[in-house]
Amino acid sequence: MSIAKNPTTDLGVDLFGPKIEFLIAPEDSQSDFCVMKGIIPPGEFVPLHSHPETEDFLILSGEVQVLKQGPQGQSEWITAKTGDYIHVPINVPHAFRNVGNLPVIQFITATKKLGQFLLETGRPLANAAKPATPEDFARPAVIGARYGFWIATPAENAAIGIHL
Repeated sequence: MSIAKNPTTDLGVDLFGPKIEFLIAPEDSQSDFCVMKGIIPPGEFVPLHSHPETEDFLILSGEVQVLKQGPQGQSEWITAKTGDYIHVPINVPHAFRNVGNLPVIQFITATKKLGQFLLETGRPLANAAKPATPEDFARPAVIGARYGFWIATPAENAAIGIHL
């Protein structure tokens, strides 16, 4: 193994709006973690969820709203812009939404387990133009339960302003 400049795996998934490109894939035996480039197009979102792993985001371009929950469970949307770094601790519910006119591009580091979940949940980028099916939208909760992740219901998402 040698040092790699701009590594890519040519592996990516469509998460029914947001897209992930794996720079270091979950199955990479030479790495302890997973590295991804995430893109959230205008008007798209990442629904409310949590997982027993940390996750970190560096905003490379654009502005994204991030749901921040306080110690008493109250929620507020905060804006993260180019250059901002977001750290999501273990089991903290979070969501993202792009209410701007430009795509949000993020550099994401996560555990291999979280990366594998995204691989299994998403669909190949070649299928991104096809409308998502009810089965596609149900897949994150089914797979998430297997991984010990919490995926909010449509009603829980609606309560924070995300309409599935």
